[in-house]
Amino acid sequence: MIDKILLSIFQRAFKAVTDEMSISLTKTTRSPILCEAKDFVTGLYDAKGQMLEQTENLPILSFSLSPVCKKLLEIYGDEIYPGDVIIHNDVFSMGNQNNDVAIFKPIFHGDNLIGWAAAKGHQADIGGAVQGGYNPNATEVWQEALRIPACKLYEKGKLRRDVWDLIFANIRLSMVAEDIKAQIGACTLGERRLQVLVEKYGIECFEEHKSELFNATETMMKAEIASIPNGVYDGDSMVYYDGKHPDSEFPIHVTVTVEDDSIEFDFSNSSPQTNGFVNGTYASTCSAITLTFLQMINPDIPHNEGMIKPLRYVVPEGTILNASYPKATTFGNHLCPQVADAIFKALSPAIPDRVTAGWNHLLCSLFTGIHPRTGRKYVDICFLGMKGGSGALQGDDGYDHIGMIDASGGVLDQDYEMYEQQTPHRIIKNEYIPDSGGAGKWRGGLGVETEIEIGSDDTTMVVFGDGDKVGPYGLFGGKGSILNNITLKYPDGKEVVPMSKDLIEGIPKGTMYYQVASGGGGFGDPKDRDNAKIEMDVKNGVVSEDMTQRDYGTNSDV
Repeated sequence: MIDKILLSIFQRAFKAVTDEMSISLTKTTRSPILCEAKDFVTGLYDAKGQMLEQTENLPILSFSLSPVCKKLLEIYGDEIYPGDVIIHNDVFSMGNQNNDVAIFKPIFHGDNLIGWAAAKGHQADIGGAVQGGYNPNATEVWQEALRIPACKLYEKGKLRRDVWDLIFANIRLSMVAEDIKAQIGACTLGERRLQVLVEKYGIECFEEHKSELFNATETMMKAEIASIPNGVYDGDSMVYYDGKHPDSEFPIHVTVTVEDDSIEFDFSNSSPQTNGFVNGTYASTCSAITLTFLQMINPDIPHNEGMIKPLRYVVPEGTILNASYPKATTFGNHLCPQVADAIFKALSPAIPDRVTAGWNHLLCSLFTGIHPRTGRKYVDICFLGMKGGSGALQGDDGYDHIGMIDASGGVLDQDYEMYEQQTPHRIIKNEYIPDSGGAGKWRGGLGVETEIEIGSDDTTMVVFGDGDKVGPYGLFGGKGSILNNITLKYPDGKEVVPMSKDLIEGIPKGTMYYQVASGGGGFGDPKDRDNAKIEMDVKNGVVSEDMTQRDYGTNSDV
């Protein structure tokens, strides 16, 4: 018999466990990518691999664990034991990105498998041709990373030293092994907490209330879908340059079909896969679809299997969003902005009050080299510089300096002082850019300008992203934003502007790195913006008087 109060207790308990796993991982990891930026997800899953709850510090990981968990059950069958620890990153068996390495720990009640605890995090290195894992010259998976299909690091509680040594002999940085240990620890915590919960209420009570929780969440999601007018809606976006073919363009097209309480996202008419760096995986694309749609509905819907049951994904293999083996796919997570743009544009006529204007498209740099003070290798993803603004929406301005939509605020800034300890570089500037938010009745969020002095000789910089050809778009009369840009100024005066997918080696100490991350697009006619908001923006230096006159016209009394 279902107890409604107990149903709520189970839901909150699952969420509390995944949150505690997340806190544990934050406190025990070594890499700034994990302990500062929090580029990871923790989750609990039932015996069938169905999602009980997740804590997605990075929303692009929203669909990244449950499909793999179900794959593990196919692979291992009856050969799953208490004390097992399984590692996985393989993008061709439902992984989302090579660098995103997952740890799974089965949870038993007596002799019965009752669930799984899992944690997936972006590792600072994963082997392959380029330190840090992003190789814009790659055309196949082996040039990108060490491919890890599901394998056991521990079996029945005993470390498989040969497997451990094989994996970490192919990874450059010792901190990666320590971070994997932290993920195992977080999963062990999740295992203990779920076992205590089941012991308290009993396995039958757990199973009954879990199923009812899935049903209740599915009902909530169907109600949200039913609030969208029935219809077939189309939207488009574009990916620019694949790292191999200059001036190449790759259209993304979605057909969204809403029929009563079901919704389908069909990307069949998107570009074929490319023989370059820019391809996605099924899991990364489905995560992008999921997180985009979640931004348009009730934020209180629990994140469990019932949430995704009414959603249908059509992403055919062989397209740029679901590349075939053995194509390069590390860039796949960063196709999320184009997926989101297409969905927002498609649904804007149907639900104009729930979509946003265009967000900044990630343009990111990754530095690697030898730290002159320590003599050790370092890897740094420059989160400080890449975080632009979000698009505005009906009733609200966009967020300033929030980052790409696949992070949706999840990726945190590096602490300035910690950055200068962990890397040899020196931060000169990290500031909002006035006039970078697209004008509108509701203004786009601001982008940022960053200036960094490179502090190591023979530095390598990998650039990956987009937004340097076309800026974020406005909606319903709103204006677009500026372009992304990265520029290097060498000590001898040479100036280099990298491509949006590029690898530059031998950068000397003293080189100045400049980056502009765009703001978000505006929403609604700028002439309709409230005068008090315009005056406050000018007073705060957010908008110049020139932009006020040009874009907001006579509506301003400033």
